[in-house]
Amino acid sequence: MRYSVITILCMTLTLFAGLTTQVSAREALDRTVLPIQEPERPTYSELDVRNVETPPLFEVKAPKKAPNIVIVLIDDIGFGGPSTFGGPIQTPTLDMLAAQGITYNNFHTTALCSPTRNALKTGRNHHTANTGSIMESSTGFPGNTGQVPNSVAPLAEMLRLNGYSTGAFGKWHETAAWETSVSGPFDRWPTHQGFDKFYGFIGGETDQWYPLIYDGVIKVTPPKTENYHFTVDMTNQAIQWVKAQQSMTPDKPFLIYFATGAVHAPHHVPKEWIKKYKGKFDEGWDKIREKTMARQKKMGMIPSNTKLPPKPKDIKDWDDLTDDEKRLFTRQAEVFAGFLEQTDHEVGRLIAAIEEIDEMDNTLIFYIAGDNGTSAEGGFVGMYNEMTYFNNVTEKVEDLLPLIDEWGGPQTFPHMAAGWAVAFDSPFMWTKQVASDFGGTRNGMTVHWPNGIKEKGGLRRQFSHVIDIAPTILEAAGLPEPKSVNGTPQTPMEGTSMLYSFNDAGAKERHTTQYFEMFGNRAIYHEGWFARTIHRAPWMAVDMPPLESDTWELFNVQRDFSLAKNLADKYPKKVVELEALFMKEAEKYNALPIDDRVIERMNPAIAGRPDILGDRTTLTLYPGMDGMLENTFMNVKNRSKTITAKVAIPKGGANGVILAQGGRFGGWSLYMKDGKPIYTYNFLGLERYTVESKKTIPEGEATILLDFVYDGGGLGKGGKATLSVNGKAVANGRIEKTQPLIFSADETADVGLDNQTPVAEDIGIGREETRFTGEIHKITLAVKDVK
Repeated sequence: MRYSVITILCMTLTLFAGLTTQVSAREALDRTVLPIQEPERPTYSELDVRNVETPPLFEVKAPKKAPNIVIVLIDDIGFGGPSTFGGPIQTPTLDMLAAQGITYNNFHTTALCSPTRNALKTGRNHHTANTGSIMESSTGFPGNTGQVPNSVAPLAEMLRLNGYSTGAFGKWHETAAWETSVSGPFDRWPTHQGFDKFYGFIGGETDQWYPLIYDGVIKVTPPKTENYHFTVDMTNQAIQWVKAQQSMTPDKPFLIYFATGAVHAPHHVPKEWIKKYKGKFDEGWDKIREKTMARQKKMGMIPSNTKLPPKPKDIKDWDDLTDDEKRLFTRQAEVFAGFLEQTDHEVGRLIAAIEEIDEMDNTLIFYIAGDNGTSAEGGFVGMYNEMTYFNNVTEKVEDLLPLIDEWGGPQTFPHMAAGWAVAFDSPFMWTKQVASDFGGTRNGMTVHWPNGIKEKGGLRRQFSHVIDIAPTILEAAGLPEPKSVNGTPQTPMEGTSMLYSFNDAGAKERHTTQYFEMFGNRAIYHEGWFARTIHRAPWMAVDMPPLESDTWELFNVQRDFSLAKNLADKYPKKVVELEALFMKEAEKYNALPIDDRVIERMNPAIAGRPDILGDRTTLTLYPGMDGMLENTFMNVKNRSKTITAKVAIPKGGANGVILAQGGRFGGWSLYMKDGKPIYTYNFLGLERYTVESKKTIPEGEATILLDFVYDGGGLGKGGKATLSVNGKAVANGRIEKTQPLIFSADETADVGLDNQTPVAEDIGIGREETRFTGEIHKITLAVKDVK
């Protein structure tokens, strides 16, 4: 068919008009209501499509020149750890970004991981996001329920609905504990919280050698690679994703949330990284703390008049330690330091990939060195197995010394002594969990954005908080804060955009008031003043003092960077004024009533949060039910239990796990080896109690019963275990002690296999090696309370 010149001109003008309509429509989009409403669809009376022009495509795109966003969040490292902030641990990637961008030395978090993460991703205070503490200690009170409200939509969802591709990699720990089973709901999983892609672990920590990984909402087996390590794996995934995303849609900006499990316990790192720090910490935590502060002053990171507060009184002076203690604690620090440097190296690989695809200039990077201060949850001597902390079991130096060479490897699940936490939080006094001291909340941060930040190597001293990140990103992207998201009116963001300070080091501070609260430790910042009370130390889990007896202190933080001089006696009226302001802010943001319970809150019945199994005392299990996290499985602790397994034994006998919970560092397993049924109880990886039949089970149908009768009389007691086959007892024995509170943060309950590390020894490792070779019809787990 031939067209005249006039016809072609008319068609061209019509097409141009359509494109103009498309562009104009895009620029006129109402981005305050998300998702953006589609225009009314046209209707037609024309019969033949050839006689009608195609209407313009409605497509939501990000504003022109909107930057890519990368948020790097390191876990459990304080202000005085990274070299960028004067610390003894080398972080060259962070150093490089700081040298080419700007650094904030007055940036704050909430003092704990889940609260910081939800505050970061929503731009609201952690209690507004119902995250008063970690997910596993949520309660029934507003501000602490663990369920992020629909009225508190996350930044990722806002960006996704405005034309961004979004990917999250690494640690999540933002989903209510009872919402992590196959039954969901999945509303608060990453892919329902604004992320197109998620690759990582859903809980608070994971074994870096044998992690529990989800791709979206599907549990996946880690790739089999030589010397596998999760931080390397998550980095590979992030690099692959961003390269593919930019390959397919180079004009579409991306958001990467890169939240490492490091350097949270377990401190797992390859030995080549540990070797780099051999001898670097021999002089001990007191000298390291002092030298860190001296470097911080020399580099201008902190004021020259900063004083070093005393350590908490429970932390011993290094010179008072025995030689064995020094040898053990030095090794712990070497492992931790190697873990952080390896992590920074992996961040560097991600940054290099962004440079490789030529997106660095228009990528706004926030590298946040810690979601709270360094963790003192390792207690006074450290731990070979971090789960001992959560079970009120104290490890001893003499028991840990033989494990020095293995520290940080697959045979340990370690944490370091609290003295190092104080040192790596220099120049402050306290650590993670202490929301009323900058050692718990002051974290170093660098911001890098060549297209948006003119200065290189600049320092910003304005007070800022993790809730400021989301509004900063919206402003940088040219996006309004939405009033409604997915049909729900939104609680306004409570953070203050930091964009005003990007190119003005002397800009007047805009975030002038901020409350802090965690497990009873509470404080208020207001216009340069800081009032606080230290209610409990991180190592205190029971017998807290009455909240009413707490003493408030006062500091002028414009003159006292490290909170070294208490001015409460000098300005008593100011103390009263700020304490009243704290109560006002705490009421406003649902931080009241204050809940200082720690161990008790781990029990859903006491805490008042939902329990997916409720009061049920029986659970029927079937093949394929594996990867069940502890908070979504029957609570068998401190009670009697029976496991009734109906199975079919193949010719030649069966091997493998029938039902297990936990792993190498604590749990129990009913399994078969060489055709014989066995029950093993693994007490924190320290002791194993085994009841084993001497006879094999012949081919055919069989019922295997494990009957454990709990002694009663309190928590963590022992009991008698009896194994029966087809109604006949075949073995019995004593289980001398049991874990009272938790088996694991990431190891699961599994039917027909042992998912990550094995509870029992000598049965292999991983899903395939531990898989039951017979057939499981069903398993009934029943529990009974004993006084």
